[in-house]
Amino acid sequence: MAIQIFILTKLMEENNYPYKLKKQISELQPLETINGLTESKLYYHFESLAKQGFIEVKEVIKEEHRPDKQVFAITEKGREVLPKKIYKLFENADTIGDMIIGLANMKYVDRDKVIAILEKKVNMIKTTWDQMSKFEGKHFIGPELEVLADFVSDYANYKINTSIEYFERLIKHIQKEEI
Repeated sequence: MAIQIFILTKLMEENNYPYKLKKQISELQPLETINGLTESKLYYHFESLAKQGFIEVKEVIKEEHRPDKQVFAITEKGREVLPKKIYKLFENADTIGDMIIGLANMKYVDRDKVIAILEKKVNMIKTTWDQMSKFEGKHFIGPELEVLADFVSDYANYKINTSIEYFERLIKHIQKEEI
């Protein structure tokens, strides 16, 4: 989903072709290090978006001794679906790292709606953690594993509290329109 959001947001800025976007991505990070993204998968996402009617070929550039370049543009349907895809990205994200492409494209969404999604996520984390913290795992282990149980509990507590803290900081940055 993130790569399709990337493609749609790039096409919101200007008509473009897959190879040029591949080069732009590769300048930031090697293509294969981005969640198994390959050149063929990038082209697949262009085809998928075109089949769904979110993008369309606007021009074909023919160059001698080179493959034709299909220049794509976003359609009205694509403009309508982009915010929905970004909201879904936020809803499905487990970490802030999973949200980067959405955060980088906040101009295409309603900030209050994103904040509501993030606040719901924080509340779910807190509720789950409250329920889990009531569970005493020590009753099910022998004394030889008590140190391990304490260690794992401390680590989980640290991870959850840090996650909540960063989500809350993110919400404040979005409210202040800093992100």
